[in-house]
Amino acid sequence: MPDPISNGGKPPPVPVPASNILVIKLGALGDIILAMEAFQAIRKHHSNDTITLLTRSPFVSLTEKMPWFDVIWADPAPKLLQVPKWLAFRRQLRSGYFSRVYDLQCNDRAEFYFKLLGPGRPEWCGVARGCSHPRPDFGGANLPVTERLLRLIAAAGVPRTGAADLSWLDGDVSNYKLPARYVLLVPGCAPQHPYKRWPAQHFAGLVEKLAARGITAVAIGTAVDNDAISEIQALAPGLINLAGRTELGQVAALARRAIAVVGNDTGPIHVTAMVGAPTLVLMSRVTDPVRMLPRGPEVSWLKRHALADLTCEEVFAAIPARI
Repeated sequence: MPDPISNGGKPPPVPVPASNILVIKLGALGDIILAMEAFQAIRKHHSNDTITLLTRSPFVSLTEKMPWFDVIWADPAPKLLQVPKWLAFRRQLRSGYFSRVYDLQCNDRAEFYFKLLGPGRPEWCGVARGCSHPRPDFGGANLPVTERLLRLIAAAGVPRTGAADLSWLDGDVSNYKLPARYVLLVPGCAPQHPYKRWPAQHFAGLVEKLAARGITAVAIGTAVDNDAISEIQALAPGLINLAGRTELGQVAALARRAIAVVGNDTGPIHVTAMVGAPTLVLMSRVTDPVRMLPRGPEVSWLKRHALADLTCEEVFAAIPARI
C-alpha cells in the first residue's frame, strides 16, 4: 500500500518558485481601460507571481484599486538629458529582478526602457527590437486596441479570460439625490483636443429633448470640463452638473444606474461602456471607431468629420436604450 506521506514512494513535487513580473501601461485613461482584459489575463496566468505595474502618475490611484497588481510604480519619465534620473530609474528597474516584462505600451519610450536594462535583461513581450516575445504580425489588419494587446500576450503563452470583471470599480452616489430616470452625459474631453467636443448648443438641445420625455440629463467630467458643462447648463437649466465631483468609481456607479450614456470620445466613456451601460459615443474625424471603440455589451457610435455637423435630433434617435 503506497505511503501517503511519501507520495507512493515518489519524490514530492518541487514547487515552482514565484517570479516578479512587470507590466508597462503608461496611459492615457482610455488606453488604461482598454488594457483591462489583458491585465486580467496576465494576473490569472501569473497567479502565484508578484506583478508590478509601471504607469503614469495620474493613474496610480486608479490602478492601486485594481485587483490585478501587487505593486504600482509611477513612471518617472526622465527627460532626455536628465542623466541622474535615468540612472536612478535603471537601478529601480534592475532592483525588481523581473523574469518577464509585458510591454503593453509598445512605444519608443517603452522600447528605450528595454535597452536601458542592458545585458541579462528579462523576457520581454512587446515590440522592442531583439525582445524574446515579439508582438505578432497583424498583417495590416486594423484591429481594436484590446484585441491587439490580447494577441500580444497570447504570443507569450497568456490565454484570454474574457471580459474584465469590474465589480471592484464602484462608488457611493447616494449624496447626489438623482431621479430614478436619467441619462448620463460626458461632454468633456482633453483640453488639447477641442475637435473631439460636441458643441454645447447641441448638448443643450439633447437635454431639452430628454426633458420632454420626463428624463433628466446628468453631466459628469473633471473640474477642467466645468466651463463646458456650465455653458450647456446655461442653455438648458434642467441639466444637473456634477463636473469635478466624481471619481472614477462613482462614474461607474452612475453609469450602472443610468438609462443610457451619451458622450464624446474621452476616457470616462470607456468606463461607462465596460460596466454595461448602453453607451453612445460621438466621434470626430480623428477617432477610428474600429480601433478605439469602447468595450461593452451595448455600445454604438456616430461619427462626423466635424462634430458640429452632428445634430441633436440624430443623437437623440440613436440613444441605445428605450427612453
